[in-house]
Amino acid sequence: MNLRELESFNAFMAYGTVSKAAEAMNISQPMVSRMLASLEKSVGFALFVRKRNQLVATEEAAQFHHTVLRTLNGFRDLESSARAIANQQLGSIRIAAQPIYVDTYLLDVIAKFKALHPNVSVSITDSGMEGILEMVTSRNCDLGIGITLDLMDRDVAMMRLAKCRAVCLMPRDHRLAGFETIDIDLLRGEKFIELSNGSPLRTKVDYIFQIAGRLRHIAVEARTVRTISRLVERNVGIAISDPFAALLVDQDRVVARPLTPEISWDVAVFHANRELSNVQRSFLAFLRDELPHLRDAGCVL
Repeated sequence: MNLRELESFNAFMAYGTVSKAAEAMNISQPMVSRMLASLEKSVGFALFVRKRNQLVATEEAAQFHHTVLRTLNGFRDLESSARAIANQQLGSIRIAAQPIYVDTYLLDVIAKFKALHPNVSVSITDSGMEGILEMVTSRNCDLGIGITLDLMDRDVAMMRLAKCRAVCLMPRDHRLAGFETIDIDLLRGEKFIELSNGSPLRTKVDYIFQIAGRLRHIAVEARTVRTISRLVERNVGIAISDPFAALLVDQDRVVARPLTPEISWDVAVFHANRELSNVQRSFLAFLRDELPHLRDAGCVL
């Protein structure tokens, strides 16, 4: 048996005669008759009896029709699902990103993506870079978003999105707030709020100050840029931070100034080294479309 035979049988059961079934399917009566005969031969039991030159469905045909209906409905669901996937309206995407991007950049991206792809399931997890790369390589996420590292894993592909430059966050009434750029020599005697040891940005900051021969007073260490930003707002100290932090603070209370010497890095998308799905490529397009807004806000170069 084949799908067309099942459709002919369903049309016959719905309309009651071969002629009406043929009309509904827009094919000839002899073709419907041949398909019904072929189906009857395939199932191995009588589907019809002939009365007064008319086919009449048997009781077994009525029982079989319930199964045929489920099969046809399932096939229609398959067709609908295939169209939805082709139109990027069905599927799922799992994202892992560093907390600063979850708290800022990705909020608008996901909102805009969902507006055009309402039936695509999106899940997002915040993690440090080691966790992101582990999730990418183990296929526990589809896309990872974070700063670039010296990757040697051939199973991970990387696509650069933009370049970031570290900024110095300080209260608006700070003695250095009027400077356009903050040189680290100006930061002697300041209290710093820092990311925890081991974070990529903290490592870069430590290296710059070490090369310059400068010691700094670390008042507080915290895991996320959000926490650091809130502490700067409360005048606990200053912070050398990701420029995305400017999107988290009350700009009436905190200013962000570029730092010299420059500390910079790339923001990138990571994924398993394989072809992306249509949904994943679509989400990547939304990530890129958001970059001009981030440049206007001074978050990326």
